[in-house]
Amino acid sequence: MKLYQLHTKQRLPISKKEAWDFFSAPQNLKVITPDYMGFHILSGAGTPMFPGQIIEYIVTPVLGIKSKWVTEITHVKENDYFVDEQRFGPYSLWHHKHFLKEIDGGVEMEDLVHYKLPFGFLGQMVHPFLVKPKLNEIFEYRREKLIELFGKL
Repeated sequence: MKLYQLHTKQRLPISKKEAWDFFSAPQNLKVITPDYMGFHILSGAGTPMFPGQIIEYIVTPVLGIKSKWVTEITHVKENDYFVDEQRFGPYSLWHHKHFLKEIDGGVEMEDLVHYKLPFGFLGQMVHPFLVKPKLNEIFEYRREKLIELFGKL
């Protein structure tokens, strides 16, 4: 199975603390996720983020097919980074690192996602025209939404 990577960076004109407060609150994921994905948290988002936290949600990524997604917050260094890993869901592997770095005039937010697709060779075949473009679209929506919410640096 092939391991894929998605890497993004974005600069925002907000403090590192403000960025942390927003990104470490699981309920804000809905705010930066396209509406058509039907994102809905089922459980696990009612407390501040901590290692071992399990968050369950429903998402409709493609063709109106609902999927249950369960992630675990595996690492947290307050105000610096956190890691979420899929435990159950549409990917064979999903490991998402979120980093925050203070810069002149604001904060740089960095996402690094490593993922594997199910279905072996078939998964690899659909990656370039279905999965990769969809992930790029979702992260572009996030970028635009964050500019709308916080401005551009």
